[in-house]
Formats: sequence, structure tokens, C-alpha cells
Amino acid sequence: MKTLLTPLALLIGSALLTGCGEETKYVDVQPTTVKIATYNLSFDRATFADLVNEMQISPSKQTQLVTAYLDGSIADNEKTTAEKVIQIRNVAAIIQKNRPDVLMMAEYNNDGTGEDKSALIGFQNNYLSVAQSLQGAGGSAELEPIEYPFAQSYATNTGLLSEFDLDNNGAAGQMPGDAWGFGLYHGQYAFALMSKFEIDNANTRTFQTFKWKDMQGAQIPTITICDGSQTIPAGMKCGDNWYSDDEWQQVRLSSKNHVDAPIIIPTAHGNQVVHLLLSHPTPPVFDPGKNKAQNAAEVAFWHDYVQDKAYFYDDAGKNGGLKTGSHFVIMGDLNLDPVAGDGISQVMKDLHADPLLNQKVMNGELYPTSFGAAEHAVDKAVNHPYPNRISSTFGLGVDYAMPSATLNIVDSGIYWPASYEAGRALFNDARIGKYGNGKDVSSDHRMIWIKAQF
Repeated sequence: MKTLLTPLALLIGSALLTGCGEETKYVDVQPTTVKIATYNLSFDRATFADLVNEMQISPSKQTQLVTAYLDGSIADNEKTTAEKVIQIRNVAAIIQKNRPDVLMMAEYNNDGTGEDKSALIGFQNNYLSVAQSLQGAGGSAELEPIEYPFAQSYATNTGLLSEFDLDNNGAAGQMPGDAWGFGLYHGQYAFALMSKFEIDNANTRTFQTFKWKDMQGAQIPTITICDGSQTIPAGMKCGDNWYSDDEWQQVRLSSKNHVDAPIIIPTAHGNQVVHLLLSHPTPPVFDPGKNKAQNAAEVAFWHDYVQDKAYFYDDAGKNGGLKTGSHFVIMGDLNLDPVAGDGISQVMKDLHADPLLNQKVMNGELYPTSFGAAEHAVDKAVNHPYPNRISSTFGLGVDYAMPSATLNIVDSGIYWPASYEAGRALFNDARIGKYGNGKDVSSDHRMIWIKAQF
């Protein structure tokens, strides 16, 4: 859009760009603003085919299912499908309401390799490209459709079976615990990216096969949770190494993948490249210590990477970290809160405090918050020192879009409407599922976003 936004701009235009009898010329002075978001959609399904089938349901059939569900006339064999359609529609409504230009989507199952994009295509065509409702299931479709011309799904270690007994249950090569990343099938809990800007696939780096032992300072994780809250495998004791020496030589760091996906943003001053650093580390719970150590290492991976440490190698064999001075955003459900929870919070604190990251976002006035988070903390008696910063129904701030200090961030937020704000039905709706909240209605996570100006 060509505009003269201020009297100063008008003065410059008159003094410098016109002459006697010449037609006034206009200069494009409008900056490029880009909204970048992370959202764990909770689209985990029993099989990848289940998700594909749900995404292929036509909008008219969706409406039939939702209407029958709400009026109680739905057949028993279609009730589960209707609930999934409502969940997907509500997630699509959240995306349409917030309108991110770039969206990292966690828990978006794929075929394991990321090559089959049918679930992404169906989500775009049958949900995102169709007007949804801010009022939730059965509401009027007043939201504007949104289009993402670029989309990628990435290979994952979840459900990729190893030959080892990685969970120490006495039997090797069994799902889900002996997969390189916990999963009942290859592709469960994967992640994807949708963008209005070109994704530079040729220069995307993936670290799916990077070995944990090759991290700087890496040590074999040990059994450290010995208070009886977690089961120690038979034949093992507190302090034992979790992996055998042979296993440690092969264990992959990433429970899903670590992906450096550059996007290309055209601006008035030429193309700007922003590296989206995508991952979804394992939760630091559910075992007597290994997950806690792995979660911390998966987060620390990006901290070392943006410092351009030399030890990295990607799946294509390229060495080194991210070039100093590059624009980047660390994105994903990282399953680690800097001030609360069961993980090694100091790892996240250290990342937040690094001057390579934008300190207005990490520790200042632009730290993402919401009124809904604060209200939830009161309702559920959540013990968190910063209740307006939590991004999940389980009371922790684990979802991130962490920008580099090189980026000019002008706004941020968590989309979590309080009970008195529009859109609440997209999160809490007693008519839906067993509980009327969380994954029944949309997700147990909230979208977190930043806005960068170029």
C-alpha cells in the first residue's frame, strides 16, 4: 500500500519528490509486520489415518455431524467423529481469530517421514479455508478464512523403533518405549509448519539422527528420582545409568526432531531470512530421571545452536550451529517452565537470560501473557509465581516463540480468553466430550505469539 502516513512524510514528499508542475510521487513507508505463533493443537490420534480421514470430511458433512451431536440425534458410531470435528473446527477458529502469518503446530501426526501431507492439505481446504465460529460448536460462522500457501511436515523419531530395550522393561524392540521417541506408531506426536511466507526447504536443516552423546558436556542419564513417585525398573537402583554403553553410543537426542526452517520475508529493503528453530522435547516426567535429563538436553541444544557452537552436525552432514547475527525464533512446546514444574528449570532460565534473545520478550514488558491464564490459575489453585504466563491447562508455561535480539518485536501474547471475553467457548464448553475443556474442546495448550516489525 502506498501512503504518506505523517505530516513529516508529506513535507519530505513535497520538498524532495516534486517540482514545479510535476505530479506528486508517493513513497512506500509502511513496514512489514509478521505474526509468528506456536500452538500445540493436540491433534494426536490413534493412527495417522484417523487424522487424515477427519481432515477429509467435507464442510457440509461436518455441519451435519455437529448439528446431530448437539441436538442428541447422532448415531453412536458417529459420536467420536463428531467430537473430533468439533475439536478441529475450534482449533481452526482459534487460528482464524489470531491470524498468525507463521504457525508452528505441535502434535500434528504424520506418516513418520513428513512426506505425506494429506492431513495438512485437508486441514487447509476443509477447515482453515472455511469460515469458523468464535462461539464454538454450532455458532454462526463469522470468522474470516485463512490461507497458508506454504506448509511442511517433518520427520520424527516418535514411534521409530530401535533394536534396544530403551525403557529397561526387559524386552527389546517393543513399542512405544523402545522407539527413539515415545510413540505407538511412527509419526505420532509429530509437528508441522504453515506459513504465508516461503519456507526455504533447500536450506532447512534437520537433526533427527543427532546423537545425545555428541552434545557438549553430555553424560549418560542416571536414575535420580528415587522417592517412590516413579517406578525404578526391575534389577536397577538409584544412581544407575539408564542406558548401557552400547545404547549410549546410538541414542538420538531428539524425541521428535530439531529443525532449522528458514522463512523468506520480502520487505521494502529486500528479503529478510528468519530461522524458525522447531522442536517438541519429551516431557520431563513419567520415568525415574531419564526424561528429565533428555528434556533439558533438548532445550539446551537450541541454546548451544544459536551460540554457533561447532559440535553440531545435521542429517545432511553439514557442521556447525547458526551463523552469528542471524534472525531466529525458537518455537515449540518445549515442556519446560523457567520457574515451575518438574523439569530442570535452570536450563530454561539460562536460555531466557541470554542476550542473544530479545530481552523485552524473555524477561521484560513483552513477555507473553493472558487474562485467561491468570483466571485459570485462580480457578484451579495453580501455584505459579507468574500465573498470567502459563500456557497450558496443567498450569505451566511451556509453549514458546522466543525471538532473537536482532528482531524488532512490537507485540506478543497468549490467546486464552477469560470467562468474560469473546471466544471462551473455544476452550470451555460443557456440551462437548466428557469434561467440556482441554482436548475435548480444542487443546490443553494455548497459542503463544509474537509480532515482529521489519
